[in-house]
Amino acid sequence: MGLQSDRWIRQMAKEFKMIEPFVDGLVRQADGEKVISYGLSSYGYDLRVANEFKVFTNMNNSIVDPKNFSPNAFVDIVADTCIIPPNSFALARSVEYFRIPRNVLTLCIGKSTYARCGIIVNVTPFEPEWEGFVTLEISNTTPLPAKIYANEGLAQVLFFEAAEDCEVSYADRGGKYMRQVDITLPVA
Repeated sequence: MGLQSDRWIRQMAKEFKMIEPFVDGLVRQADGEKVISYGLSSYGYDLRVANEFKVFTNMNNSIVDPKNFSPNAFVDIVADTCIIPPNSFALARSVEYFRIPRNVLTLCIGKSTYARCGIIVNVTPFEPEWEGFVTLEISNTTPLPAKIYANEGLAQVLFFEAAEDCEVSYADRGGKYMRQVDITLPVA
């Protein structure tokens, strides 16, 4: 299994629609203003966060239970920026839709620009033959409110191609997060 380059990612994005929309190159400025970079990089793809967020709240005194998760634990926000309260958490989704080939595994990791501010994106794999918008988990580990910018880079996806196809893919086993369109809450 080897890490794949920008040439391989570009080819897969164009031929197999692995990433849509696909930005062929790293964007650091948009409309004349600096942005947190997104698009194709040397050995990965920097995905963007959409303008839809679910921010944890304690308004309803919910208990976080992955087997019995209450949507009341979140406040829905649609905006160009999202403020995550101190020591709190938010869910978001990617702008890009991914279709992962059967012989590929990806790792999605947070960008260092956010990590250096104490904002951590959970490391998560996209398994072989998974497809959908990515639900992103964002933690504010600081004692201060943290700002997230919609339609800018949030995480980097690294692509690892195997020498052979896996025996059972995410699609084969009917994975519970297959073809997610919206921010998807935990499913037990």
